[in-house]
Amino acid sequence: MAGGSNRVKKSIVLVGLMGAGKTTVGRRLAKRLGLSFTDSDVEIEAAAGLTIPEIFERFGEAHFRDGERRVIARLIEGPAKVIATGGGAFMNAETRALVLDRCTVVWLDGAVELLAERARRSGHRPLLDNDDPLGSLRAIAAVRNPVYAEAHLKVMSDRQRHEDTVEEIVALLRGA
Repeated sequence: MAGGSNRVKKSIVLVGLMGAGKTTVGRRLAKRLGLSFTDSDVEIEAAAGLTIPEIFERFGEAHFRDGERRVIARLIEGPAKVIATGGGAFMNAETRALVLDRCTVVWLDGAVELLAERARRSGHRPLLDNDDPLGSLRAIAAVRNPVYAEAHLKVMSDRQRHEDTVEEIVALLRGA
């Protein structure tokens, strides 16, 4: 795979909780595979002309999730690329079925305590904007992790350097 994108036939979609490293690992994975990288959250903000917290505040989560589904459907068209998705994207049954059918889905998993700390450091997260962000992320994980388990591949992203996570994904892709 080191030779570039000619070996990768399908887009690689990264799923997992906020703080799992989808964007950071995704950028490095794309570079390693010679693919382009796209963050669905960035694309959603560009399409809406608003930040994700603004979309949540003005229109609610259901509106955001609908836009997210449409953006991801558009992103998986065309040449293979690496796509980092928002933590809730894979929870939409239509989005999940589409990416499972047309892409290679990689679940970046990790200990909730570490992911909550990473998410806190990385900026405003509407779903954690409360008095108990760790408790909130635990509750989110309890619902989402069984669904993330439908991904084609799973990598623990909390116990190693990002480059090691990338190499583990590349090794799994070779075997997929």
